[in-house]
Amino acid sequence: MGAVEQLTQAVSQTAERTSAGRWWQLLFGVLCMSMIANLQYGWTLFVTPLDDRFHWGRAAIQVAFTLFVLAETWLVPLEGYLVDRFGPRPVILAGGVLVGLSWVIDARADTLMALYAGSVLGGIGAGAVYGTCVGNALKWFPDRRGLAAGITAMGFGAGSAMTLVPIAQQIEMRGYAQTFLLFGVIQGLAVFLLGWLLRAPPHDDGTIGTIPAPCAETVVPHVQYPPWRMASTPVFWTLYAMFVMMAAGGLMATAQLGPIAHDFRIADIPVSLAGIVLPALTFAMTIDRVLNGVTRPFFGWLSDKLGRENTMGLAFALEGFGIMALALFGRNPVAFVILSGLVFFAWGEIYSLFPALCCDIFGTRYATANAGLLYTAKGTAALLVPFSSLLADSGDWTSVFSAAAGFNLLASAMALLMLKPMRQTLNSQQERGHP
Repeated sequence: MGAVEQLTQAVSQTAERTSAGRWWQLLFGVLCMSMIANLQYGWTLFVTPLDDRFHWGRAAIQVAFTLFVLAETWLVPLEGYLVDRFGPRPVILAGGVLVGLSWVIDARADTLMALYAGSVLGGIGAGAVYGTCVGNALKWFPDRRGLAAGITAMGFGAGSAMTLVPIAQQIEMRGYAQTFLLFGVIQGLAVFLLGWLLRAPPHDDGTIGTIPAPCAETVVPHVQYPPWRMASTPVFWTLYAMFVMMAAGGLMATAQLGPIAHDFRIADIPVSLAGIVLPALTFAMTIDRVLNGVTRPFFGWLSDKLGRENTMGLAFALEGFGIMALALFGRNPVAFVILSGLVFFAWGEIYSLFPALCCDIFGTRYATANAGLLYTAKGTAALLVPFSSLLADSGDWTSVFSAAAGFNLLASAMALLMLKPMRQTLNSQQERGHP
């Protein structure tokens, strides 16, 4: 009896250490994500200074942003495969090196090709970090998948909030090149050091901490789908199309918020809210980053309770109406700050809802690679960003806003009317043993 008690106690202590350890892993992932956030969310601050220096045109400069997103997303399936095969540490370490090198190159770029090269390297590094951290969270938290993915993605959404003002001030005082160099070294070094602390759970099948999820629709699949098998299902391509629609509007807002504010002639107008006074653009970007981070664990948690598709329908519709309101009232500086915050709050949740739902449907064993393959939809959506610049250069922001709002409302309807019944059908096939 004593031996049995000792064994039981040892197992219990191991479980407690594992449970506590997974929260540390989540924290390390969040910190890594926050260190790559400026590569995307701080980019808009550099567009105008680059154009003022070289006169390349905003559309040509924004190609660098598109290349960054393409490299960040389209290589994640390969990076995810490496994580599933070798663990998170080597992928994160390589990502940290590339993240730092990216902005060092951008600091010295005097041609568009050099700027594009830096953006591609930054995209590869950021994608390695992003895909690794999200996939690792999905594996460590099979019982709170939406919340874990949301908290991890929050690091990317809100990670730049604390550094946006310093970056803007550094650009003003020391120029964009010195700002690229300084923050590139800091961000890359931080990711590299944090990478040594990351590890995969003892079992990649999701058995660690497995507790029945509170949402009845969140089920553990009977079949663990590898990426190529997942890509043969109609439900995956429905998810992919919805992701493209949702990502397009948010990426346009991310890349174009600075040019929009300048074209609306409100960028430097002081705005006072909650006792804080900042220029409208700086205020909007700071609030946007905070809300873009908060929304990810909030809607992730909500989807654990209400179901993924129901939460998608609600959030996507809110995003569509927010974009339309920004188009109508955004020339008022106070409205611009508030409505841009609403847009980012209703957009950022896609980075928790989509990977969580992907793991719900297709299993945990290949979670990193599968979520990475779905994440390439963000790269596909990024192809639309230069077109929004061309429309803006002709003074036609209305068309950009209308298209983005329409995509969001369509994705909301698809979540409820198409995706939900398709997933129920696939679940029934799994239960019958015919996936």
